[in-house]
Amino acid sequence: MERLGTGIGWRPEIADAVERMPGIDWVETVAENVCPGHLPDSLRRLRERGVTVVPHGVSLGLGGADRPDAGRLTALAERAQALGSPLVTEHIAFVRAGGPLTASPHLEAGHLLPVPRTRDALDVLCENVRVAQDALPVPLAVENIAALVCWPGEEMTEGQFLYDLADRTGVRLLIDVANLHTNHVNRGEDPSKALAELPLEAIAYVHVAGGFERDGVWHDSHAHPVPRPVLDILTELASRVSPPGVLLERDENFPEPAELEAELTTIRRALEAGAVERVKTDLRSAADAAALRTRTGADDDELLCTAAAGRREAPAGRSDDLARAGGAGAREAAADGSRVARQGHETGAAGATRGVSGLPHPEGVDDARQRLGLAQAALLSALVAGTPVPEGFDRVRVGVQARALAAKRADVVAKVAPELPVILGDGYRTAFLGYAQTRPMTAGYRRDALCFAEHLLSAGRLGDPRARRELREWWLERSGPAPRSRRPVHRLARATRRALSRR
Repeated sequence: MERLGTGIGWRPEIADAVERMPGIDWVETVAENVCPGHLPDSLRRLRERGVTVVPHGVSLGLGGADRPDAGRLTALAERAQALGSPLVTEHIAFVRAGGPLTASPHLEAGHLLPVPRTRDALDVLCENVRVAQDALPVPLAVENIAALVCWPGEEMTEGQFLYDLADRTGVRLLIDVANLHTNHVNRGEDPSKALAELPLEAIAYVHVAGGFERDGVWHDSHAHPVPRPVLDILTELASRVSPPGVLLERDENFPEPAELEAELTTIRRALEAGAVERVKTDLRSAADAAALRTRTGADDDELLCTAAAGRREAPAGRSDDLARAGGAGAREAAADGSRVARQGHETGAAGATRGVSGLPHPEGVDDARQRLGLAQAALLSALVAGTPVPEGFDRVRVGVQARALAAKRADVVAKVAPELPVILGDGYRTAFLGYAQTRPMTAGYRRDALCFAEHLLSAGRLGDPRARRELREWWLERSGPAPRSRRPVHRLARATRRALSRR
């Protein structure tokens, strides 16, 4: 894997600061926000300087029940080629549900939602990843996401799920240590256990980001400084492996450039602390292995096999010593390409053929897609359409997630259609949240903005004549196949009015 170094998420709001920032080896940009034929000047200049740019997709929905959309894959491939990127990245998440597969309304989440860690979900995800890999011109890496809710009946830990995904597809992993912290707070999952179960050799790079805690729930905001627990997880990861790249994500509430630079310095120090621990462990392992060779006469092959298996039956009289050497020789085993034995995943469909991970090959993946699709549609409908919460879910947490989705929806619509908060003033947010309660998003955010404006106009809820007139003009300008001001009939009308005014 190419060494990327230290990077930062490129966003238009901080483009100038990123260009001037010292020590930036690479940047990551949201793929959907870049037009291949019209790259932002800042990204173009960075590329000319030799700075690597990686497109990071957010809308593919690889964890969804449907196969990846060919158009979205083509768009992602075009961005990778336009940016000359060594890889592209996406998320292990679903972002939409419903439709023909489940004979239910199509719904968009507008956000990354967790997939259940089940064999059905893994089979579907593996096939989706393979479809994406075949369509992309460069390697794909997929990211673990933060979760507010837990799926009932999960069959694997996060580390086991990621291990088998990489094992069965060869996909690389983008490990977000901030998301590991989020899942620790929200789901009670141990980050150290997840790191111990990961296939470290599959890591493409690492994300680091900030968030905040409210009422016992951690929100992965990307709008706050990186907290100490996240840095500690980064240090622990770096004590196990040297990650090819590390990137600071910041999407909102951008601080002064000096503060961002200070965060990058803190991240580098966390990596250095982990590297020191890794060297110490290597030295201890080498010393322990040398001492064991002297004491028992075991050769290197015996030590490597013992390390890979954790505990292997050894020649008489030496089994205890060799068993203790399992931990000491683990790094030598990894360097030699030996696969560390892992517990779990001993179950599977009776009579099914099994892969190297012990899980069945996806021979009935279409049935798994339908089961997964029904489950995801039920959850998403509860989150965005107010239908009953599916059995087994924590209703309080689903409510927290639903409010978070509505708030994000209001924020993003305000960004893609900044005229709406100006026209509606302080009443924008209340009006939008009321609209969102009964009208789930079925397309993208720009369409959502138009539907919101149309709803306000048709409902007659705007008491201010000026606001109603401005909102109507805004909607008419954008609702047709071309901007109203550019349509021939309107150009002719304007020309006629100008001619008449001169008489």
